[in-house]
Amino acid sequence: MSRGGTCPSVASFLESLPAERRQEVERIRAVVRARMPKGYEEVVKRNMLVYQVPLARYPDTYNGQPLWYVALASGKSYLSLHLVPVYGDPAQARRLEDGFKAAGKKLDMGKACIHFHHADDLALEAIGDVVASVPMDRWIAIARAARRR
Repeated sequence: MSRGGTCPSVASFLESLPAERRQEVERIRAVVRARMPKGYEEVVKRNMLVYQVPLARYPDTYNGQPLWYVALASGKSYLSLHLVPVYGDPAQARRLEDGFKAAGKKLDMGKACIHFHHADDLALEAIGDVVASVPMDRWIAIARAARRR
């Protein structure tokens, strides 16, 4: 966040990145945006590009903040892609693992966060498939069901 509590625009976030890093982020961003189901919004939060459910569409989140779906971060020593639909979903995790294996790529992932240095390190088609797999209404239904547990 910048001073005054406002988030920077996507354009200013991208412009703030070093040229080489910006190029890598833009490549991943293009895949995410091309495959993103309708309705999710792109914003900058916590120094990341975040694709989220607008509060106007789903205001009853557990923390009063928009529900995140995907995030792309530029850290000090690596980039990270947070594919939240993979967290807690073995079928999605397997889909991603199989996609990386088929592409001959190494998957460096925590629970739902892939660490990488270059877009070429990723199985972009598999990532696009995960991004495209959960329409916003379904994502909201998953969040609601999780809150009832």
